[in-house]
Amino acid sequence: MYKTLLIDDEPAARANLRQLIQTHCPSIKIAAEGTHVAEGLGLIEQHKPDLVFLDVQMPDGTGFDLLSQLTEVQFRVVFVSAYDTFAINAFRYSAVDYLLKPVSPELLVAAVEKLHKPDENRQQKIKVLLGNAKQIEKLALPSLDEIYFVKPDDIVRCQSDNNYTRFFLRQGQVILVSRTLKDYEELLEPLGFFRIHKSDVINLKYISKYKRGEGGTVTLDDGTQLEVSRRRKDDFLKAMQG
Repeated sequence: MYKTLLIDDEPAARANLRQLIQTHCPSIKIAAEGTHVAEGLGLIEQHKPDLVFLDVQMPDGTGFDLLSQLTEVQFRVVFVSAYDTFAINAFRYSAVDYLLKPVSPELLVAAVEKLHKPDENRQQKIKVLLGNAKQIEKLALPSLDEIYFVKPDDIVRCQSDNNYTRFFLRQGQVILVSRTLKDYEELLEPLGFFRIHKSDVINLKYISKYKRGEGGTVTLDDGTQLEVSRRRKDDFLKAMQG
């Protein structure tokens, strides 16, 4: 049994999550519930939980504030959040688990199933999350054996490889990530990246030359030449001008 805390200031949200856990997650034992950051810190100290479901916005601060006050996070964290674009992006960039309210039973079960797997990068993921909660600083790239934490400016381009993505870094390193290019397209576009082709997303700051053509060809600072698809050409040129 995993000793668990629910920390959320909304009684209805806690009641809904409690019912879902009791119905669908027999391995979870709810030890206590809290409603704000200060109370949550006290409950963590008292119960030493295995898992904490943590709200983002609370009366006396945020879930990020709570984690930042801990010397070490010795439990799994699943954020439970209303839709907040910046918070959701911070979770996704940092590879931290989150659930959107109202919580889906299927996604709750999937999050709980991850408890059975090692979480060797927990401290680093939390550290990156707390940095990304202020300004996006690093992107978590999960490979088969480990997670790399990379500054977006160090990414030159990304290339689709079926259900995987290859990240080409400025230093010459290549990282194979077990997620699709589409997963990263949405995350990277606001940071100055553009999908020029179904197979390629590039960092616009590393373009050294564009050769006109039906779609055209870009040359990157490292000498790589890539085609721009015809249907993406106009949007690409607008992105370059912008």
